[in-house]
Amino acid sequence: MTTYDVYGLGNALVDIECEVSTEVLEELGVDKGVMTLLEEADQHRIIERLDGHPLKRGCGGSAANTMIAVSQFGGRACYSCKVANDEPGQFYLDDLIRCGVATNLQQHQPEPGVTGKCLVFVTPDADRTMNTFLGISGRFSESELLPDAIASSTYTYIEGYLVTSPQAKAAAIKARDLAKTADKKVSLTLSDFNMVNFFKEGLLEMIGPGLDLIFANESEALKMAETNDISTAIEYLKTLATCFAITRGPRGSLIYDGQQILEIAPTPVKAVDTVGAGDMYAGAVLYGITNGMGYAEAGHLGSVAAARLVASLGPRMPTDVTRSLLNEILTPKH
Repeated sequence: MTTYDVYGLGNALVDIECEVSTEVLEELGVDKGVMTLLEEADQHRIIERLDGHPLKRGCGGSAANTMIAVSQFGGRACYSCKVANDEPGQFYLDDLIRCGVATNLQQHQPEPGVTGKCLVFVTPDADRTMNTFLGISGRFSESELLPDAIASSTYTYIEGYLVTSPQAKAAAIKARDLAKTADKKVSLTLSDFNMVNFFKEGLLEMIGPGLDLIFANESEALKMAETNDISTAIEYLKTLATCFAITRGPRGSLIYDGQQILEIAPTPVKAVDTVGAGDMYAGAVLYGITNGMGYAEAGHLGSVAAARLVASLGPRMPTDVTRSLLNEILTPKH
């Protein structure tokens, strides 16, 4: 009996998105194009200096964005995370439910503390820069897992950002083992270049004896394999997972389906905001392969959806847009 297509676990972060110039990032002393962990006081300092810039709020975190995408395409998604009993925590829960995602937050009473927040800066080149205060999400642990949901999900999807916390990493490994014991599949996203750069050994612990599917962008894949050659990176990833997907921005993506490399063509678009593109791609692919699509078709859906996403601001699209994209792909061409 399968209850969910995908069960995800990751950091619950209220995204606060802001459009800024590269010069503003330099003035703020923010490293462009990567995710940087901050203390709460430093994040507040930056927010105060953004006075006058419009800020857009939504429930986020990489795996949350992916679970929302799965749900928006019509899949069944469940998400385990940790928020505090503050206003942002309640906002987060309400937003997840609005998006059709089941969550442990409906079963676990939130604890005192501060819900995590992520400042997402979008520059005119469509790059995304993230400054994150994990808050109570940094205490994500095995107690947030839903073993029954894991055992009744086709895939468990693990966010690589969990590697930064020893107890969150332990929870990810526990989720992996629960899924494998139930003879279910496990997927992981490498999440960010800095995760691979500084926490490679931890990611390898999370991967363990091997996973069913890994998601990475090209820079993460190359860094993981410690090479500048994509062919070498592909061979290395084959030692870590049965299947994998490597996104390459405007050059499309590569998917290894366990037997061959599939080249997924890009969908040409003028990028405005790349926040959530990888998350959307993963959500589309996971939806596809858990709902009757082959890897080539699921990859095409991921490419089209990610392209549509980056053409506008924000890490997600309206549900009617995702459904229309799916219908376009499923409708035979004459």
